[in-house]
Amino acid sequence: VQLAESGGGLVQPGSSLRLSCAASGFTFGSYDMSWLRQAPGKGPEWVSTISRGGGNTYYADSVKGRFTVSRDNAKNTLYLEMNSLKSEDTAVYYCNTYIWPTNYWGHGTQVTVSS
Repeated sequence: VQLAESGGGLVQPGSSLRLSCAASGFTFGSYDMSWLRQAPGKGPEWVSTISRGGGNTYYADSVKGRFTVSRDNAKNTLYLEMNSLKSEDTAVYYCNTYIWPTNYWGHGTQVTVSS
Protein backbone atom coordinates (compact mmCIF):
# COMPACT_ATOMS: atom_id res chain seq x y z
CA VAL A 1 0.00 0.00 0.00
CA GLN A 2 1.32 3.42 -0.94
CA LEU A 3 -0.26 6.82 -0.40
CA ALA A 4 1.44 9.91 -1.83
CA GLU A 5 0.13 13.38 -1.01
CA SER A 6 0.88 16.47 -3.08
CA GLY A 7 -0.36 20.00 -3.61
CA GLY A 8 0.70 21.70 -0.41
CA GLY A 9 2.40 25.06 -0.26
CA LEU A 10 2.62 28.52 1.24
CA VAL A 11 -0.48 30.62 0.73
CA GLN A 12 -2.04 33.76 2.16
CA PRO A 13 -5.12 33.72 4.41
CA GLY A 14 -8.29 33.50 2.35
CA SER A 15 -6.59 31.55 -0.44
CA SER A 16 -7.38 28.11 -1.79
CA LEU A 17 -5.40 24.92 -2.31
CA ARG A 18 -6.19 21.51 -3.71
CA LEU A 19 -4.44 18.53 -2.21
CA SER A 20 -4.17 15.19 -3.98
CA CYS A 21 -3.36 11.71 -2.72
CA ALA A 22 -2.30 9.08 -5.24
CA ALA A 23 -3.02 5.58 -3.99
CA SER A 24 -1.55 2.29 -5.11
CA GLY A 25 -1.11 -1.29 -3.95
CA PHE A 26 -4.74 -1.91 -3.00
CA THR A 27 -8.23 -1.76 -4.46
CA PHE A 28 -8.78 1.95 -3.92
CA GLY A 29 -12.50 1.94 -4.61
CA SER A 30 -13.15 -0.64 -1.90
CA TYR A 31 -12.08 1.50 1.04
CA ASP A 32 -13.12 4.66 2.81
CA MET A 33 -10.42 7.33 2.72
CA SER A 34 -9.61 10.12 5.15
CA TRP A 35 -7.57 13.27 5.48
CA LEU A 36 -5.89 14.13 8.75
CA ARG A 37 -3.54 16.93 9.68
CA GLN A 38 -0.93 17.66 12.30
CA ALA A 39 -0.04 21.19 13.31
CA PRO A 40 3.32 22.02 14.89
CA GLY A 41 3.40 20.87 18.51
CA LYS A 42 -0.02 19.22 18.33
CA GLY A 43 -1.36 15.73 17.85
CA PRO A 44 -3.03 14.48 14.68
CA GLU A 45 -6.46 15.94 13.93
CA TRP A 46 -9.07 14.22 11.77
CA VAL A 47 -10.22 16.50 8.94
CA SER A 48 -12.51 14.56 6.63
CA THR A 49 -13.62 11.10 5.46
CA ILE A 50 -15.19 9.95 2.23
CA SER A 51 -16.93 6.62 1.72
CA ARG A 52 -15.64 4.08 -0.78
CA GLY A 53 -18.09 5.11 -3.47
CA GLY A 54 -17.86 8.83 -2.69
CA GLY A 55 -21.51 9.15 -1.78
CA ASN A 56 -20.93 10.00 1.87
CA THR A 57 -18.61 12.67 3.20
CA TYR A 58 -17.83 13.79 6.72
CA TYR A 59 -16.01 16.84 8.04
CA ALA A 60 -14.56 18.19 11.25
CA ASP A 61 -16.42 21.24 12.50
CA SER A 62 -13.27 23.29 12.05
CA VAL A 63 -13.32 22.83 8.25
CA LYS A 64 -16.99 22.29 7.49
CA GLY A 65 -18.18 24.64 4.76
CA ARG A 66 -14.63 25.46 3.65
CA PHE A 67 -13.12 22.08 2.67
CA THR A 68 -14.49 19.55 0.21
CA VAL A 69 -13.28 15.96 -0.04
CA SER A 70 -13.70 13.98 -3.24
CA ARG A 71 -12.26 10.95 -4.98
CA ASP A 72 -11.78 9.57 -8.47
CA ASN A 73 -11.80 5.79 -8.21
CA ALA A 74 -10.85 5.42 -11.86
CA LYS A 75 -7.65 7.38 -11.15
CA ASN A 76 -7.05 5.94 -7.66
CA THR A 77 -6.84 9.49 -6.34
CA LEU A 78 -8.23 11.29 -3.31
CA TYR A 79 -8.62 15.08 -3.22
CA LEU A 80 -9.12 17.82 -0.65
CA GLU A 81 -10.27 21.20 -1.93
CA MET A 82 -9.49 23.82 0.71
CA ASN A 83 -11.02 27.28 0.47
CA SER A 84 -10.94 30.35 2.71
CA LEU A 85 -7.77 29.10 4.34
CA LYS A 86 -6.90 30.39 7.80
CA SER A 87 -3.63 30.50 9.70
CA GLU A 88 -4.94 27.74 11.95
CA ASP A 89 -5.12 25.43 8.92
CA THR A 90 -1.31 25.38 8.86
CA ALA A 91 -0.27 21.75 9.26
CA VAL A 92 1.10 18.70 7.53
CA TYR A 93 -1.80 17.00 5.76
CA TYR A 94 -1.94 13.22 5.45
CA CYS A 95 -4.22 10.87 3.58
CA ASN A 96 -5.14 7.71 5.40
CA THR A 97 -6.96 4.44 5.02
CA TYR A 98 -7.55 1.45 7.27
CA ILE A 99 -7.11 -1.96 5.74
CA TRP A 100 -7.37 -4.53 8.51
CA PRO A 101 -5.31 -4.74 10.59
CA THR A 102 -3.16 -1.79 9.50
CA ASN A 103 -3.72 1.96 9.43
CA TYR A 104 -1.88 3.35 6.39
CA TRP A 105 -0.56 6.90 6.05
CA GLY A 106 1.17 8.86 3.34
CA HIS A 107 4.29 10.95 3.91
CA GLY A 108 2.26 14.14 4.16
CA THR A 109 2.26 17.51 2.41
CA GLN A 110 2.92 20.80 4.19
CA VAL A 111 0.29 23.54 4.07
CA THR A 112 1.34 26.90 5.46
CA VAL A 113 -1.14 29.76 5.64
CA SER A 114 0.58 33.04 6.39
CA SER A 115 0.58 36.65 5.28
